[in-house]
Amino acid sequence: MNPISQRAMQAWVGLGPRFLPFADAASADVPLSRLLRLSLVQVSVGMSLVLMVGTLNRVMIVELGISAALVSTMIALPVLFAPLRAYIGQSSDTHVSVLGWKRVPFLFNGSMVQFGGLSIMPFALLVLSGGGASQAYPQWVGQAAAALSFLLVGAGIHITQTVGLALATDLTSDDRRPKVVGLMYVSLLAGSIASALVFGQLLEDFTPGRLIQVIQGTAVLTLVLNGIALWKQESLKRVTAAELAAPQPHFTDSMANYMRGGATTRRLVAVGLGTMAFGMQDVLLEPYGGEILGLTVADTTKLTAALAAGGLVGFAVASHLLSRGADAYAMAGRGALIGSLGLAAVILASPFGSAALFAAGVILVGLGGGLFGHGTLTAAMNAAPEGQVGLALGAWGAMQATAAGVGIALGGLMRDVALSSGAAEQFGAAFGYMTVYTTEILLLLVTFAVMSSLFGSGSERTEGSQGAQHP
Repeated sequence: MNPISQRAMQAWVGLGPRFLPFADAASADVPLSRLLRLSLVQVSVGMSLVLMVGTLNRVMIVELGISAALVSTMIALPVLFAPLRAYIGQSSDTHVSVLGWKRVPFLFNGSMVQFGGLSIMPFALLVLSGGGASQAYPQWVGQAAAALSFLLVGAGIHITQTVGLALATDLTSDDRRPKVVGLMYVSLLAGSIASALVFGQLLEDFTPGRLIQVIQGTAVLTLVLNGIALWKQESLKRVTAAELAAPQPHFTDSMANYMRGGATTRRLVAVGLGTMAFGMQDVLLEPYGGEILGLTVADTTKLTAALAAGGLVGFAVASHLLSRGADAYAMAGRGALIGSLGLAAVILASPFGSAALFAAGVILVGLGGGLFGHGTLTAAMNAAPEGQVGLALGAWGAMQATAAGVGIALGGLMRDVALSSGAAEQFGAAFGYMTVYTTEILLLLVTFAVMSSLFGSGSERTEGSQGAQHP
């Protein structure tokens, strides 16, 4: 190789760690290709989330004529499974199988549950809408089938996301774990962006048949991506009968050890408040764009991609600053403030009739959510007791998912209640959405106040060999 070619090759190799987000999370034992393959689990999660929270809520409310309260309740049903994320994480920490695997059995089962929910979802939604041949079925059949499908998809998401993050941390050293988790969440956002764009394009000319094809295609792709992701991630090893019969730590004991220290409770409360605030608008942004600003299905679905893109930028910025020693709680607090500014822009988009202002507000909400999510996740990981990374991620995920589900349900209910009030007759259909967005701003300000009590303690790093160092 001549000197010019050699210098060019060295420059190309150097571009990866500098410009590819979290590329330096890889090591000689765990190359970047293996981490990227594992991140396909998060891509499949992103697809399902965009489908349920973004595309389907618009289709169900606007095209299928289902009430926003019922839609938000359906989308929030997975919250019933969310509290079990801590138990799932702790179980995968201590699981012993005949093949020597810890995480893979959980990931396989979660993938199958997610696939099952997506398989029955399109037909359940058509029966729920009450149109065509579905009029032959009682109303409760559609409601029960739709509820089951959303619950199964949510359960699969909770299992695969929690255990997938735990497996990613197992494969890497302590100093690289936050970057690896960052890579997983960047993959989640990237999957959300790509799937939102694809769904928007496929549903440009909406028909019930096309909806069935999109959802069932997502089901098949979920199995394919997760199957590729899990291939040879955990090694086979012989497990003795004594190891299989050995008693495992009880969940309550592990949880009590994790919750030791007042900062853990305050951290989880802050996560719950902030996530609820960011979640209330999830089910309403696309209907708001369609009903108030007159945007098409394709346009509003692309706004979901803009929301994810803002989150991607937020995660990248937070990762860069946190790796340089920035305080994780302060980072989360800044995210809450930026999110409140974004919601203010969304509110102003209606009186000004500006789709551009609406898009800018959506991007700011995504940016704030990314900063908030990365900050709280980093703080949770830093406080994880030794050998309980799965439990720590599960507790963080349980609070986050529960709060998000409650926020989604409250958002739809508040919108419908506000529209049925006398004030809606005076201010128009936008009044219901404005009520929800204003409530979110207030919740984010309260979140910032709670988070501020933890400022200065979020830059500590927990060394796996030393156990937890609670702030």
